[in-house]
Amino acid sequence: MNSLHERTAELNKDEVKRYSRHVIMPEVGIEGQRRLKASAVLLIGTGGLGSPLALYLAAAGIGRIGLVDYDVVDFSNLQRQVIHGVSTVGASKLDSAAARMLDLNPDIEVVKYNEPLTSENAERIFSEDWDIVIDGTDNFPTRYLVNDACVKLGLPNVYGSIFRFEGQLSVFHAAAGPCYRCMFPEPPPPGLVPSCAEGGVLGILPGTIGTMQATEAIKLLLGIGEPMIGRMLLYDALEMSFHTIKVRKDPACPVCGIPRENVELLDYEQFCGMPAHDHSEFSAVDDSDSAEIQSVTVHDVKAALDNGDDILVIDVRDPHEWDISAIAGTVRLPKPDIQLAKNGIQAGRRLWEETVLRAVPRDKTLYLHCRSGVRSADSIAFLSEIGYDLDNMFNVEGGILAWADEIDPAMPKY
Repeated sequence: MNSLHERTAELNKDEVKRYSRHVIMPEVGIEGQRRLKASAVLLIGTGGLGSPLALYLAAAGIGRIGLVDYDVVDFSNLQRQVIHGVSTVGASKLDSAAARMLDLNPDIEVVKYNEPLTSENAERIFSEDWDIVIDGTDNFPTRYLVNDACVKLGLPNVYGSIFRFEGQLSVFHAAAGPCYRCMFPEPPPPGLVPSCAEGGVLGILPGTIGTMQATEAIKLLLGIGEPMIGRMLLYDALEMSFHTIKVRKDPACPVCGIPRENVELLDYEQFCGMPAHDHSEFSAVDDSDSAEIQSVTVHDVKAALDNGDDILVIDVRDPHEWDISAIAGTVRLPKPDIQLAKNGIQAGRRLWEETVLRAVPRDKTLYLHCRSGVRSADSIAFLSEIGYDLDNMFNVEGGILAWADEIDPAMPKY
C-alpha cells in the first residue's frame, strides 16, 4: 500500500468545493483527497451491498471504480438495492449503477465488467491496476474465489456479508494478516445456509454493512485509522449490537500459507457444492443426484390436480412463505421437517416419524415443489436416501414462481 499512498491527482476548483467537507478534516486534507482521486477500487456485485458501496465510493471521489456484475434489475431488488429504481427494472445492473454513480459524481471513471466472475477471468480482471477489491457478493463460491484472487495479486479484500437481521465485516489482506480461508477453511454443508432469496434479508441491513465496507476502503486508501485486518465485526440489527472477534492467520492455510504466485484459482462451485451464479436459491444437490431426479412442469401439476390423479403435491417451503402464496390442494411440509432425522437425533427422529411418514406415503406418486425448484430437489434426494422410490418422485420445475408466471398471474411473487 506504500506506493498507493504516494500517488495523487490534482483537484480542480469545483472538486475542491465538492469535497470541501473532506479537505477541511486534517485526517484527509487536500493531499488525502488527491489520493482518493488517484485510487482505483474494484467492486464485485452491484446488488444489496454493492448499492451503498458504489454510491458512497463515487460520492467520496474515488477516481476509478470497477463494477463486476451481469444480472439485470428485478422489481424484487428495489427493497434493498437502492442504487436502482423502477425506471431501470429489466435493465443491466451495471448500466443502472453506472448511470446513478456518474449522475452523483461525473468526475469519476466507471469501468464495467458485464460478466460473471469465474476462475477463468478473475486474474485478468483483478490485475487491471486496482488498489482494493470490495466483496459485495452473496454466495460462498464467489467469496472464496475473490479471496484467492486477492491473495494471488496481493490486494486487500474488504469483506461483508448479510443475512436476515445479521451482518459481518472484515478486511482480509494476506500481506498484513489472515485471509478469508483462514477464517473459513471450508464452506458450510450445501443447503445449511440459505441465500437471501430463500431466507430473506432486512432491506436496511445491506445499507449498514455496505456503508461500513466503504468506510474501511477509504481508511485503507488514506492510510488512516485501524482497518479491520485480523478482526471481524458481527452486527445484530434486532439487538442493535456490535461484537468484534479476532481472526488469526493460519500458517497452514492452503491459500495464504503458500507463496502467492503458487495460488491457483479454483472452480469453487464444485468445492462449495452450490452455484455461484444462481440468483434464486442455493442448490444443495450434487450433480450426480440432480441427474437422476425426474421433473414435471407446472402445467403437468395443474393437469394432474384438475384430473384428480392419484398424486400428492408437497410444498416444502417454510410456513411464512405459505402466507404469501400457495397452491390449493397441496400438502405443506417444510424441508427442515423432512430432514429432521438426518442427524440421527432421537427426538428429531420421533417427530419426523410422526410428521413425514404420516404425511408422505411411500406408495403414492409425489410431486414436490418449493419457490424455484431447488429445495424440493434436495428433499427428493433425501427421501430417496431413506428408502422412497426415486421413480415415484418428481420435482416441479420452477416451483411456485413458475406457477405464478404460467398458471396464475394474479398470484403474488417474492
